[in-house]
Amino acid sequence: MAGLIVFVVLGLVAIHTAEIWLYALAYLVVGALPNFEEALYFSTTSFTTIGYGDIVLDRRWRLFGAIEGANGLLLFGWSTAFMLSIIQRLRTLEHDWLERP
Repeated sequence: MAGLIVFVVLGLVAIHTAEIWLYALAYLVVGALPNFEEALYFSTTSFTTIGYGDIVLDRRWRLFGAIEGANGLLLFGWSTAFMLSIIQRLRTLEHDWLERP
């Protein structure tokens, strides 16, 4: 059971990492940020809703950064609900298995 939970958690981390990198690439493609390191850093702080503010987007792209923050907030919430659902199902299966005669 613990192995499956670790697999789910690592899978969710991998998915969120891919989302952050895709946003960083989008910032580069549209020219909102000058290099990949800044784009990845900005994307990470925006997606996790930390938003330090040491790197900011031009007026034209501010809404794009805000959308990433809202998207990250929703996806972290969804991931938490998904993980809890998996744990609940595993507990139900474990309970049913222990109740067998």
